[in-house]
Amino acid sequence: MSHIVNIGDLRIGGANPISLILGPCQLESRDHARMMVEKIAEACAPTGTRFIFKASYDKANRSSLSGQRGLGVEKGLQILGDIKAEFGVPVLTDVHEAAHCAVAAEVCDVLQIPAFLCRQTDLLLAAGETGRAINVKKGQFLAPWDMVHVAAKLESTGNRNIMLCERGTSFGYNTLVTDFRGLPTMARTGWPVVFDATHSVQQPGGLGGSSGGQREFAPVLARAACAVGVSALFIETHEDPDRAPSDGPNMIPIEQMAALIADLRAFDALAKDRLAA
Repeated sequence: MSHIVNIGDLRIGGANPISLILGPCQLESRDHARMMVEKIAEACAPTGTRFIFKASYDKANRSSLSGQRGLGVEKGLQILGDIKAEFGVPVLTDVHEAAHCAVAAEVCDVLQIPAFLCRQTDLLLAAGETGRAINVKKGQFLAPWDMVHVAAKLESTGNRNIMLCERGTSFGYNTLVTDFRGLPTMARTGWPVVFDATHSVQQPGGLGGSSGGQREFAPVLARAACAVGVSALFIETHEDPDRAPSDGPNMIPIEQMAALIADLRAFDALAKDRLAA
C-alpha cells in the first residue's frame, strides 16, 4: 500500500508529481531567507512545481567546533514562521533534540531527522507525536531495508505522514555513494521516498575542518533518482554557494535551478507514466 503524505494541500507520494524541498543549508537572516524563497518560487513557477522551503535554525552535526551552527531555536523559528505567513509555503527544519520537536512543530510543517540521528528512539517518538510530517534521513551507516524499523518507530505514535530520505552511504573515508536500488527498496515500506541530491555528493570531513562536496554531480544524481522514481527531491541551493556558511560545496547555485527543475519534471513524468501503464 502506498501512503500519501499530506502537507496542507500538498500531496506527496503515489502518482503525484514530484515535490521539491529547497532552500539554503542554514538560516542566515530574515532578509536572506526572503530573498531565497522569492528566487525559488521564480525557479519553480514555469513548471508549476510545488516546493517546501528548507532552512535549519541549528546545524548541530558540524565537522569541527568552529563550524557555524545557525541562528538558534527562538530566532530561527520566528523567521520560518514569518516566511510561512508571508509566502504561504510549507517550511521544514532539522530537529536534533527531543525537547525541540514540539516547539518546532508549532511553526514548521515538516520536521526533519538528520541521518546521524535516525536511530535515536526518543527523538523519533517526540517528532512523531507532534503529528507533523516527518522526513527522516537514512543514516550513512544503514542499509535501505533497515529503514523499516525507523519508520515503525514513527508509525507507533499514530503519525501517518512519514517520508524516508536517501542521502548516500559511507564508502571508505570522506566519501559517500548512492545505491539506487535503495530507492525502490525503501518504497516497499509504503512510505514516500525522498532523494537528497545535496548530501549524496557530500564528502564528509573532506576539507579537514569542514565537509567538501562535488556539486557538479548533484543534478546528475537528482535526474537519476527521478528516472528510478521518487516522490520528492531534497536540494539545497544558495545564491553564492562558495560563501555559504555550511554545505557550500554541495549546493546548487539558485540561477541554475529553473533549468534543472524543468529536467526533473520531465524525468519524473516518464517514471510516473511507466508506473501507471
